[in-house]
Order: sequence, then structure tokens, then C-alpha cells
Amino acid sequence: MKNPKRIGPRGFNHTPLAWLISCQVAMLMGMSGSVQARDYFNPALLELGSPSQQGADLTVFEEGLTQAPGRYRVDIFLNGEMYDTQDLDFSLVRDPAGDSLQPCLSSDMLESMGVKIASFPTIQAAGQQCVDLAQAIPAAFATFRFNQQRLDVSIPQAALNATARGYVSPDKWDQGIPALLVNYNFSGANSSARTSERSDSNTYYLNLRSGINLGAWRLRNYSTWNRNTDGESHWNSINTYLQRDIVALKSQLILGDSTSPSEVFDSVPFRGGQLASDDEMLPQSLRGFAPTVRGIARSNAQVTIRQNGYVIYQSYVPPGAFEINDLYPTAGSGDLNVTIKEADGSEQNTVVAFASVPVLQRQGRFKYSLTSGQYRSSKSNIDDTPFTQGTAMYGLQWGATLYGGLQAASKYQALAIGWGQNMGAVGALSADVTQAWAKPEQSDKDSGQSWRVRYGKNFAESGTNFSLASYRYSTAGFYTLQETLDTYTEGRPSSYNYHKKSRAELSLNQRLWKGGGALTLRLYNEDYWNDNRRTQSASLGYNNSWNSISYGLNYTYSKNAYDSNGDRFKNDDHIFAFNVNVPLSKWLPGAYATYNLNSSRNGSTSNAVGLSGSALENDNLNYSISQGYTSQGTGAYGNANVDYRGGLGQVNVGYGYDRSQQRVNYGVKGGVLLHENGLTLSQSMSETAVLVKAPGAKGVNVSNQAGVSTDWRGYAVVPYASVYRKNTISIDTTTLPDDVDMTLSSQAVTPTRGAIVRADFKPNIGQRVLMTLLMQGGAPVPFGATVTDSNGAGSNASIVGDAGQVFLSGMAGSGKLDVKWGNDASQRCQVSYSLPEQQESTGIRLMNGQCL
Repeated sequence: MKNPKRIGPRGFNHTPLAWLISCQVAMLMGMSGSVQARDYFNPALLELGSPSQQGADLTVFEEGLTQAPGRYRVDIFLNGEMYDTQDLDFSLVRDPAGDSLQPCLSSDMLESMGVKIASFPTIQAAGQQCVDLAQAIPAAFATFRFNQQRLDVSIPQAALNATARGYVSPDKWDQGIPALLVNYNFSGANSSARTSERSDSNTYYLNLRSGINLGAWRLRNYSTWNRNTDGESHWNSINTYLQRDIVALKSQLILGDSTSPSEVFDSVPFRGGQLASDDEMLPQSLRGFAPTVRGIARSNAQVTIRQNGYVIYQSYVPPGAFEINDLYPTAGSGDLNVTIKEADGSEQNTVVAFASVPVLQRQGRFKYSLTSGQYRSSKSNIDDTPFTQGTAMYGLQWGATLYGGLQAASKYQALAIGWGQNMGAVGALSADVTQAWAKPEQSDKDSGQSWRVRYGKNFAESGTNFSLASYRYSTAGFYTLQETLDTYTEGRPSSYNYHKKSRAELSLNQRLWKGGGALTLRLYNEDYWNDNRRTQSASLGYNNSWNSISYGLNYTYSKNAYDSNGDRFKNDDHIFAFNVNVPLSKWLPGAYATYNLNSSRNGSTSNAVGLSGSALENDNLNYSISQGYTSQGTGAYGNANVDYRGGLGQVNVGYGYDRSQQRVNYGVKGGVLLHENGLTLSQSMSETAVLVKAPGAKGVNVSNQAGVSTDWRGYAVVPYASVYRKNTISIDTTTLPDDVDMTLSSQAVTPTRGAIVRADFKPNIGQRVLMTLLMQGGAPVPFGATVTDSNGAGSNASIVGDAGQVFLSGMAGSGKLDVKWGNDASQRCQVSYSLPEQQESTGIRLMNGQCL
């Protein structure tokens, strides 16, 4: 028997038996006599056939109050929006309209909820004492929905400070625990030659992403190791940096190796320092770009905003002019349809045209970056030249954004300025110009300009979406910072003396008629000064589905005259691909049959059929097997791969063969977290993770996390978490061992960037007992009595049901129980118990307890 969600006072173990008791009480309460003015349950009815029940105190359950005052863990909703989950004290408030349980809300808590406490003297005077919400704030009230463990707090908007939707106060951000973490990814392959043209080979690769967290500081390093076929081994430290957030500036500070932002200038790798705005620190409703919606309401009106047919915002406004500036960012396209529904039922309808490009900022939003350090090239012979860069973007009225920046080095200076505009029905456009002065090595000082235009728009009626169209043209004397600094090669000749002339990009998505699928188009062209080479690529794709069968056609053209090292070569190719996926869930759950065709003008044509899918309860196991044939003498080939993802990491193994060789490949990846409570293995961790602490609760699954379960000590790592937002971490109570009970099954955490935060659960470790409590003389303890485990300092308690039965979990081998069914000394007793040892857990134990 597993523990469902707790729905009683904190410390009370509401198991199915306790729930049944509550239901019995509620049913009995409904038995009201025809002469009663109100519902009333006469406790004397319990004495019928059971005189020992005399004296049971059930006043707390009268008049529909099926639960006692006390401390409850509740989800708090403020004006319908989730606010927090907290433990609150509830007291019984008598009222002619009906008694109720009311929460104890202090002035500090009301202030954190956004109440203008300066406008309400009674709240200020209350201090840390409980505030009478209904009396302190006119029209405010709190409703406790016990069956949902939900507290609805309603406070008029006039009494609240204006806050954006999704706002989480910085004082609730968790910097996490001190920790040492390592992400590892090892892969290897052993190949055996099948022809004399090939030889056996073994290759190995390892990358380590390690770090140390201490307070708000995060130290990170990325290193790799590889061993090639010749037996040579190489270690490389790719980057190392120290990072922390600057809360007051809503920014991130980075010291060490990183790259500069790319909104204004091209991104540049550096070793030094950078202070830059972090959009993740803002509420989700203020991130990205969304237009400000303005209007005038004639009465208390409802405002509803739709985009592409979906409601994305709904709120209520008083009479007069209103402004809505906290819309959640959408896909950057789609006009907004605004409906103002007045109190008399009449409606106003307006359209706010909306499109976006990357530089656009909300009105009043200032975004910046400051970078200073040495240029860090991926090539070993490039000088480490110092440089400084600064960029800024500011959102103006009417969908406009002004942006610009500067770059400065001893051999290079640049100044950029630009304007972005949401132009409504015709889309969004940004244009900027950069003036640069450069001195390449072994060349005269030169200057030039670069113009750039970007465009984006979604035409909902035709299903056309320009994700981004961009064009950039540079004069012959224009060099970027990276192009200039890459010519300085410590006095050695450089072949890297070309620079870009123009670049054009287009990304287009076209939705066809209903059931007709969708087309995607990608175009790219780049050419250079002082060189006739050109880099081009184009891809056209079509995707659709029929009766759960998905298929796609893709064509790609590519042309590149230089490789990544700048060495000249010719590569001009046309590739056609076709794929089909057929679900086999009727015969094999989670499986797909696949077919793939690939044909290259400069190469061969291959056909392959395969089977892929997932297995096990949480889809921890992924597998694929395929068999194919390639033309032009290559012949048959095949591959088989299995990947298992568990709580301690991920393991994969595969086999492949073709005409010339056969190969066995394998790999393992995961994470290691060292913290104050020991060492915990995990799946590969992202930038931010959560440590689940449930000492003694081994093998318990974490909800909605494939393969994540507590280890033998009761610890687990949730590898992904959203930064500066509330993350709810839940324990799957159906996987609790028989000797473990969890009073609270979920915790909310709000991590900062790079933090390892702890979700602390407090399981009750021990045995489950259904005990029949008997008073002296053999009569059962009265119905409704409360039982507390004195060994657990009141942490384990329950309510006595019919015939003196009570369910208790987390019981130690021996101890004492405090039993109480009234306020008099004669209405309480104590039970000493001792549980006999047993080799294996058999679920719930049945035993009697003598009340003395």
C-alpha cells in the first residue's frame, strides 16, 4: 500500500484508512433530523452498540468542518494565479454565514505577495501576527479548498503593486549548495578490417565538463582527451571560466574564456571579463519581444487577446485607459486580436499587428554587454590581441528599438548603430550600419562600412512564415574584428587574408492546405573580396503524415571552395533524401518501422530499412536496427544500437559493418556530484540541476524524469531545471518501499543559473502498522481520538477509526504512542509497543495496543 497525497494537518498520516474515517464522519454529519435548524451530528449515536465510545469529542467535525484547525501544506493561489506552496497555520473562525478555516497570513507574507501594506495601517500594526484579511483589506477574502489542499486568496488589484505575470521575487532565488560536479562522456570504437585496403583501428574519446559551486560563484572547465589509431594521446583544456549573477543589474559576470554576444557584432571568442544582461532573470512575461497593447474600457471590462486563434492573455481592467505590457513572448509572429468585453456585454475588437526580429526589445527594456580581454583564436599561431567591446539595445515606443555598439583594439576600431521596427501588417525589420577602421598585418590601414538588413513576418492567412531573411553587404575596405586579428600570426606568413563581401540568408516555412503538409526552404550565400570563391547552400523539404505514417522529402545543394582551415578545395554536390516512419504500436509498443533513401550526385545511392523504438516502463531503453545497400560497389551495410538511460548514467553499445570493415562502438556518459551529504551519480547534468535528498528512501522514482530514481542512500539528481523559475520536484509515491512513508511528496525550488539546488524530503522510515487500541477493561479507544508517536516528536500521527483501529507508518521497532480524545486528563493515555523482528517486510502489520 503506497502513500497518496497527504490531505490533512501536517504531521497527520492520512492514509486510505484515515481517508475512509473522514468520509464516514462526513456521511454521519449529513444525517440531520427534520427538526434541526442546521446540520448536526449527535456523538451519542456512536454509543449505540458500543458504550465504550462515550465521551468522544467530535465538535471539530460539526457543520461541515471535516478537518481540524492546525498546520497544513497548501498551494497558494493569488487571484487565480499560482503563487507558492507553503506550510500555513489555520484557525477556526466562527461566522453567522458559516464557520471556516482561515489561514494565518503575516504582514511580511502579504507584502511579498505584492500588497501595498503602507496603505493599510491595520496590516502594518499586525507585524508578524496573523492579519484578519477580510477586515484589513475591503473585498479581500481567503478560501481554503481542503480536498485540493489549495488556498485561494482574492485581493483587489487596487491593493496590489503592479507586477509582471510569472514574477518570482529575487529573495526566493536559491543560489544552491556547495558542490563539486563532473559530467563525463566516453566513447570508443574498435574496427576490424575485412579487406586488404583497410587496417584494424581503435579510437577513444573522453570529454569532461567539471565545476565547483560555492555560494553565487560557479567555476567551470571543459577538457577533452582522445587517442587515435596510432596510439597517440592528447589532452586539451578547451575553456575555463568563473561566473556569477549580479542580481541588482539582472546580469551575468563571466571571468575567463567565453564568447561575446552576437546581436550587434559577430561573436568573438575571448579570455577576459564580460558583464551582460541575462533575460532569464526577467519574468517569462517580460522576456523577448512582445508589443504593448493599449486601449480604453468604458466600464469594468474583460480583455482577451488571441494570436493565431489561441487565447494568450485574459484579464480584467477598470474603466479608463489601460496598458498591457507583460504578454508572454510567442513565436515572434502572428497579429494580436484584442477583445474588450464591457460590463453590459458589448464588445470592442481591435488588431495589433505583430512581428519580430532578434534585436527588438520591449518598451523600456535596456539590454547591454561589456566585454574586455584578449582575442582567443582556435588557431595556435594567432596573436592574443587585447580588445574591448560594448553593445546596447533599448526598446522605444510603438515597437521601435534603438541599438548600437563599439569595438576597440590597437589594430581595429568599429562603431555600429541600428534601428529595429515592428511594422505591423508588413512584418518586422531591422537595419544597421557598422563603420570600421582596420590594420591587417602586412597591409595598410583601411576603412569601410557594412550594412545589414533583417526581416521577419508570419502571414497567418497564407500559412507563410519568414523565420528570418537577412542580407549583409560590406565594402572592400571593411574587415570584422576577427578577420583583422586572424592576420596576426606571430610574424609567420598568413594565408587567412580574405574577408567577406556579402552574405544573404533566407528561412521560409509554408503550410499547405489542410492535410497537405508543409514546405521548408533554406538559402545561404556568402562571397569574399579579393577571391572568386563562394559558399552556397540551399535546402528544400516537404513533410506530411497520413494515418499516423509520417514521411518527408528533402533536397540539398551545397558548394564550398574552402574547408574550415582555409585550405582550397572543390565541393559541389546535390543530395536527395526520402524517409518514411510507420508506427507499430498495435504489435510492438513504442516501435517504428523506417525506410530511408539517400542519393548524391557525386557519390552513391543507399537504401535502408530498419526498426527503432523504446522499451521498459519509463522508456529508458532505446534501440535501433537497420539493414541497407549502397550502389557503386560499396555493397551491403548494417547497424544495430542499444541505449539505456538510468539514474546513474547512460550506456550505449552498437555494431556496424560494411564491405571493408566491421566496427563495435560503445560509450558511457553521466554525472558525478559531490556534496556535503556524500557522492551521488547521475545522468549528464545540464547547466542547472536539482539534488533530491530523501535519506533512507532508496529506489524511489522522481516523477516526470525518465530513469531518475534515488540511490541506495536515498539521493538522486534531476539533471535539468529552469533557472529563476519555480520548479516542482515530485516523488512518485507508488514506488515507495513498504517501510517508507512520505509526508510531503513535492517540493518547489527556484535555482539561479548554474546552481545545484536541494529538494529536501523527510521520509518516515519504519514499518506500517494497523493497531487496535484498547483501554483498560478491553474497550476500544473512542472514535476520532488522535494518536501521536512520541518518539517522532509528533511527526507521525493519525486519527482513530471504528473499533479503535489506527494506521501508523514509519514506526520504529519500539516506542510509545500518545492517545487523546478530549481535553481532560481522563481523556488521554499512553501506549507502549514493541514490534517483533521479521526477516522481510510483509506490508502492513496487525497488532493490538494497550492504553494505560
